[in-house]
Amino acid sequence: MGKVPDQTGLAEGLDPTLPAPAVDDSVREAEERKWTPAKIGLWVAISLLGAVAWFMLALVRGETVNAIWFVFAAVCTYLIGYRFYSKVIERYLLKPDDHRATPAEYKADGKDYVRTDRNVLFGHHFAAIAGAGPLVGPVIAAQMGYLPGTIWIIIGVVLAGAVQDYLVMFFSMRRGGRSLGQMAREELGVIGGTAALVATLLIMIIIVAILALVVVNALGESPWGVFSVGMTIPIALFMGVYLRFIRPGKVMEVSIIGFVLLMAAIIGGGAVAGTEWGAAFFHLDKVTIAWGIIIYGFIAAILPVWLLLAPRDYLSTFMKIGVIVMLALAIIVVRPEITVPAFSEFAGRENGPVFSGALFPFLFVTIACGALSGFHALISSGTTPKLIEKERQTRFIGYGGMLMESFVAIMALVAAISIDRGIYFAMNAPLALTGGTVESAAQWVNSLGLANVNITPDVLAQTAKDVGEESIISRSGGAPTLAVGLAHIMQQFIGGPGMMAFWYHFAIMFEALFILTAVDAGTRVARFMLQDSIGNFIPKFKEASWRPGAWLCTAIMVGAWGAVLLMGVTDPLGGINTLFPLFGIANQLLAAIALAVCLAITAKRGVFKWLWIVAAPLAFAAVVTITASFHKIFSPVPAVGYFANNQAFSKALADGKTEFGTAKTVAAMEAVVRNTMIQGVLSVIFVTLSIIVIVAALIATVRAIRAGGGQDHEDPAVPSKVYAPAGLIPTPAEKKLLAEWNALPAEKRTQKAGHH
Repeated sequence: MGKVPDQTGLAEGLDPTLPAPAVDDSVREAEERKWTPAKIGLWVAISLLGAVAWFMLALVRGETVNAIWFVFAAVCTYLIGYRFYSKVIERYLLKPDDHRATPAEYKADGKDYVRTDRNVLFGHHFAAIAGAGPLVGPVIAAQMGYLPGTIWIIIGVVLAGAVQDYLVMFFSMRRGGRSLGQMAREELGVIGGTAALVATLLIMIIIVAILALVVVNALGESPWGVFSVGMTIPIALFMGVYLRFIRPGKVMEVSIIGFVLLMAAIIGGGAVAGTEWGAAFFHLDKVTIAWGIIIYGFIAAILPVWLLLAPRDYLSTFMKIGVIVMLALAIIVVRPEITVPAFSEFAGRENGPVFSGALFPFLFVTIACGALSGFHALISSGTTPKLIEKERQTRFIGYGGMLMESFVAIMALVAAISIDRGIYFAMNAPLALTGGTVESAAQWVNSLGLANVNITPDVLAQTAKDVGEESIISRSGGAPTLAVGLAHIMQQFIGGPGMMAFWYHFAIMFEALFILTAVDAGTRVARFMLQDSIGNFIPKFKEASWRPGAWLCTAIMVGAWGAVLLMGVTDPLGGINTLFPLFGIANQLLAAIALAVCLAITAKRGVFKWLWIVAAPLAFAAVVTITASFHKIFSPVPAVGYFANNQAFSKALADGKTEFGTAKTVAAMEAVVRNTMIQGVLSVIFVTLSIIVIVAALIATVRAIRAGGGQDHEDPAVPSKVYAPAGLIPTPAEKKLLAEWNALPAEKRTQKAGHH
C-alpha cells in the first residue's frame, strides 16, 4: 500500500514508435557505480580540501582567518552532499521513475503547466527561492561571530534545507503540482490540514510583504536602481516571446542577448541617473515604489508563466549566480583576512545591538533562507512542480538549487565580516544607539569594548564617501552592509578604490533584482494556494486554467500582502525592524510544517528505514521555532518579548512620556504599541497552528508505521512520451538516448515543446 509503482506496469502503455522515455535502470546504475582511479582521486581531493578548510575555520585560533577557507569549506561540503547524500534520498526514499509523465506533460495548458528545459527551470526556481533571506539573515547574524552562522548555513542546508526543498517538490509533482496546504489537508486529515492551510496562507502574506519591503528600502530614492530593475521587465518579455515564437529552442542564444541587455540596463542606469531628467523621473519615494510593486505583483501572477516569470527569473539568475561566483573568485584572488572572532562577545548574551536574543534559538531563526526556509516549500509546491519535464530532474533543481542559495548566504556572510567590525556595528545598530552622526556612532561603537576595535569619525565619513553615499550610519536591514562588503572586496579585484561607488550601487541593484523575483513567484504561489483552498468548497476554483478564479485569488492575495507592505513602508520606526523578527520565526515554522507533511507522506509510502532523513531536520526545526516563539511571546525582557515590549511602551505613554527607548515621538511610541501587539498575536496564532500540524503529522506517521503503509494520494501514473536528461551535464547513456530522440522526424519530437 502506498508503494511506488514499478516501471514494468508503465512499460505496457509506452508508445512503441518512440524511443524509450528513460535510460534503462541497469545501464544508469552501472554508470553510477563505475569508479575509475581518476574519479576516486577527485573525491579524495575534494574531501581532504574540505576537511582542511573546516579545520582552519573551526579549530585554528589565530588573530585572523583567511576568507578563502569559507569558500573551500562550502563548495567541498556541497559537492559531497549533492553527490552522496542526495543520491541516498533519490535511491531509497523517493525512487523517481522517468517512465512516468510529469504534470507538465499530462496537464500541459501553455499557461501554468509548461514543460521547461531543466537549466532554464533551475534558473527560474533558484531565482524564486533566493529572496532577501540569504542576503539579509547572515549579515545580521554576523553579530554572533563567524562560526555559528557558517556551520548552520553549510551543514544545515545539506541535512535540512535542501532535503525539504527536494522532498516537497517531488511529492507535489507526483500529486499534479498541488500546494503544500492542499497536500497537508489530504495527508493529515481535516484538523491538521486546515491548520496547515490557514498557517501557510497567513505566513505567505507576511513573507511576500517583507520581501517587497526590502526591495522598497533598496530602491527608495535611487534613480539608478529604479531604472535598472524596471528595465528587466521589458527585457524578460522580449526573451519570453523570442523563445516561444521567434527562435524556439535557442536557450543559449537568448541567454547571451538577455545578458547583454541586462548589463546595458545596469550601466545605463548610472548614466540615466546622472542626467537631470533621469534623476527627476526615476527618483521615486517609497510609497510610490510600493504601489508599483503591488501592481507588478498582480500582473506577473496572471500572465502565462513562459511570458514573464520564467524568462525574468532565468535572466536574474545570470546576474545572481554570476555576481556570487565573481565574488567567490575575488575572495580566492584577494584572500581578505577576517578579524571577526569565531564567537563574538555577543554570542553568550541576548542583548546584542543588531538583534536581540540568545544564540540558541535566535541564530537559527535569523539565518533562515540559505540553511532552511519554509518559503521554499511554497515555491517547491507551487510553480516549479508544474514545469518539470522529468521526475529525475527534481534532484538537480530541488536539492541543487537550494545548495546554490546556501552559497549565496555564505558569500553574504563573508562580505559582511570582511569589513571593519566597527563599521559593521555602526551600520547595523539602530539610530537610537548610534545617534545618526559619525561622531556619536564612533563614540558608541568604541564604548562596546570590542577586541581590537577603535573606529574614528573620519573612517566612517570616508567609507560613506567611497561608496557614493551621504551616510552609512544605521543603514540596517543587511543590504547596505553586504553592498559595502562586496564593494570592499571587488575593488581590490577589479578597478581599485575609484570603483567603490560603482560596485556599491551595482550590489544594491543586484540585491533589489534578487528579491523582486521572489515577490512575483511568491504571489503566483499564493494564488495557487488560495485557489486550492477555495476549491475544497467550490471545485471550479481548483482549475488553475480558469481565468476568473485565477484573477480573483491573485487580487485577494496581492491586496493582503500589499496592505502589510504599505503598513511597513509608512511605519515611523522603519518596517523592516518591526517585521523581520516575525518573518524569521514564521518562515521557520513553515519549514517545520513542510517537513511534518513530508514525514507523513514518507511513512505512508512504507519507507520506514529511511524516515530519519526527514525526522531529524523536522525535530530540529520544531524545537528551534517553538522555543523562539515562546521567547518572543513570554520573555519578560522588552528587547526580546513582544508583549513585554508592548507593556513597557504602553506604561511610558500612560506616564505621559513623549519619547521612550528607540521611539523619539509620541506617534512612534504608539506605533511600537500597535506593532508589538500585532506581532505578538500573530506569533501565538502561528505557533499554535504549527504545533497542531506537527502533532497531526506524528499521529499519521505512527498509524502508517503500524499499518505498514498508508493511503496513496498520488495522481495515477501516465506513460511518458518525452525525454530529457536529469542533471546539468548529460551522462554518456543520456547522450545516447537523446541522440535517438533528436533523430526522430520533427513532428514526432514532442520533447521540443515548452522552453527549449
